[in-house]
Amino acid sequence: MFQCDCCGLCCKHLAESDLYRELDRGDGVCMFFNEETNLCDIYENRPVLCNVDRMYELYFKDTFTREEYYALNYNVCKQFKKEEK
Repeated sequence: MFQCDCCGLCCKHLAESDLYRELDRGDGVCMFFNEETNLCDIYENRPVLCNVDRMYELYFKDTFTREEYYALNYNVCKQFKKEEK
């Protein structure tokens, strides 16, 4: 299972991807992101796009190994964290 540390940065950078445009509340932040809790208000019912493990199973398992796919996601996370500093 993908190990997310719930930093919320992926939810705050939607403007960087056309794929997440419909979730953008207009300022690059997901409309379901709760800034008080730093968590998703609809986590249990979040879109497939927001579920790393589900996306892998549905769309990427024939392209990458699970480890490669996780590494790509962790690299994006690391980049967001680097930019936040």
